[in-house]
Amino acid sequence: MREAAKLVVSRVLAMRKISVSALLLVLLFLFAGSPSHAAMEKEKTLAMIKPDGLSLNYMDKIRKVILESGFDIIREMMVRLDAGNVTQFYAEHSKKSFFPNLVEYMTSGPVLIMVLEKPNAISDWRALIGPTDSRKAKVSHPNSIRAMCGLDSAKNCVHGSDSPQSAAREISFFFGDILPGFVKHDEL
Repeated sequence: MREAAKLVVSRVLAMRKISVSALLLVLLFLFAGSPSHAAMEKEKTLAMIKPDGLSLNYMDKIRKVILESGFDIIREMMVRLDAGNVTQFYAEHSKKSFFPNLVEYMTSGPVLIMVLEKPNAISDWRALIGPTDSRKAKVSHPNSIRAMCGLDSAKNCVHGSDSPQSAAREISFFFGDILPGFVKHDEL
């Protein structure tokens, strides 16, 4: 929309056959239906700091990056996942060869689960965390969270929803009615 407005303004100014008030009317018409950044609909995504992120004391650094990147943390909790929780949460990976290691890793310590909110939260969070393989992230996305604290493709420090559908399912998984079996560690 902004590009269209710039084009109209440049053409109008080039013609110089329009008054300033008419130009303002054209601009008002162009932007009347477009939301400003502040008015854009906020989106929610699930973020998780995995066991390695907590055990290596990256929680405060990651939370700082999240807040400095314009996200609001609207819900959070620390939990210790069991094998059943991990199997259900990562069900789409259950047939893959790395799945047993994923279950072992995700049950090795507590995780911090957060619901982040801002316009474009899902894509912005995915961009901020960087590629799945932390070794690649250190080269291609050196300012990403995974480059900062991840070790490899398995121990990559953080999780992020990859689509609006995944975000809704994952947020519901942790903050909906599907909480039996979790051991909450509020004191951690």
